[in-house]
Amino acid sequence: MTQPAETAESLIEGIRSGDRRSLARAITFAESTRAEHRVIADAVLEAVLPFTGNAVRVGISGPPGVGKSTFIEAFGNHILDQGHHLAVLAVDPSSRRTGGSILGDKTRMGELVNRPEAFIRPSPGGSQLGGVARRTREAMLLCEAAGFDVVIVETIGVGQSEVAVSDMVDLFALLVSPGGGDELQGIKRGIMELADLVIVNKADGDLAPAAARTRGDYASAVHLLRPKWNAWATEVLACSALNGTGVSEVWQAVTTFRAAVTADGELLEARSAQATAWLWSEIGDTLIDRFRADATVASLLPDVESSVAAGKITPAKAALQLLQAFGSKG
Repeated sequence: MTQPAETAESLIEGIRSGDRRSLARAITFAESTRAEHRVIADAVLEAVLPFTGNAVRVGISGPPGVGKSTFIEAFGNHILDQGHHLAVLAVDPSSRRTGGSILGDKTRMGELVNRPEAFIRPSPGGSQLGGVARRTREAMLLCEAAGFDVVIVETIGVGQSEVAVSDMVDLFALLVSPGGGDELQGIKRGIMELADLVIVNKADGDLAPAAARTRGDYASAVHLLRPKWNAWATEVLACSALNGTGVSEVWQAVTTFRAAVTADGELLEARSAQATAWLWSEIGDTLIDRFRADATVASLLPDVESSVAAGKITPAKAALQLLQAFGSKG
């Protein structure tokens, strides 16, 4: 028997009642590039928007091998034990050659994924810069509308462009390994300036002394940076996701941060600025989509690309020609 086609109305009803399948399908529609799916996703998002904005939004980034998934599982279990409902939006890197993505976060968070109060959604990063997927913001709002009061966004990793997550969360946490000066040198200054919390993971066993030194190094470093908030100074904590020590202190820091920036009015200002940043990001992405889909551009592109590859024309001049062809119909 053929299943009835999903509608915006059925998805809205399902999301508001906390149905996981409706939430997952709505996120799938939001991530889809098919026009008919986007129509449904836009209708759902507009309807549920009044029910969003009440969650604690936490972004977590860190270099490969730092233990992000292990930390998020331990951290998430602690959050759930406090009576919260948690959504984890994990962005996996996509292959530049095939566009494929492993989407393995669910397998790395085996205990957390089996808890009924948790919802874990891996998404491919695609060609998007910033360590997050293009529709991560929309997925976050859908999770909030479904009743999740804590949302964690896990980025792909740390790099020069891995900072877009700070434009969509309340608190941005940077996870680092015990490594001292060399590790500190490898972290970009830009991402350090955006971090509200620096967490030294793997502070256990033989690495405990190194973790203590690393914590001291980062504590000294963050004091040299310009404060991001009036009501909050970046804290540096140490924990062991493997044995759970220090995890409760991380959650306490998150709740203290949230209370401080909310009382000061800074959280409301930050979220307003994030909404504006989202607007311009969407304008840029949509323009690129329409540019690539334009018939005139498509007809000119092979010759222009060949000329650029052969060194007959500069990329800047070629881009201007294509943009002028695209804009001439307006």
